[in-house]
Amino acid sequence: MMPYVGLTKRNSMETTKLSSKGQVVLPRAVRAGRKLKPGVIFSVEVVPEGILLRPLKPFVPTTIEQAFGCLRYSGKSKTVEEMHSAVLAEARRHR
Repeated sequence: MMPYVGLTKRNSMETTKLSSKGQVVLPRAVRAGRKLKPGVIFSVEVVPEGILLRPLKPFVPTTIEQAFGCLRYSGKSKTVEEMHSAVLAEARRHR
C-alpha cells in the first residue's frame, strides 16, 4: 500500500469521520501532500483492504477544432434530417 505523501513517519496515521450525509473530509496533511484542490473528482473503488479513492485527471481544455479536427469532411453540408436518417440507418444495420 502506498504511503501518504507529505506525512511524517511519526505522524503517518490520520483519521477522519463519515458524516450523516456520507461525506468524508480528507485531512489537511493528505490534501497538501497530494496537492489536492477543492473540486477534484475521485473514482471510488471497493477493494479487499477497504475503499480506494483515486483523483481523476481532468481532460485538458480543447476547442471544437482540436477535438473534431480529425473528422475532415469536404463534401456538401448535411442537414439535421440527413444526419438523423444516417444514424438511424446505421443503428438498424447493426441490429
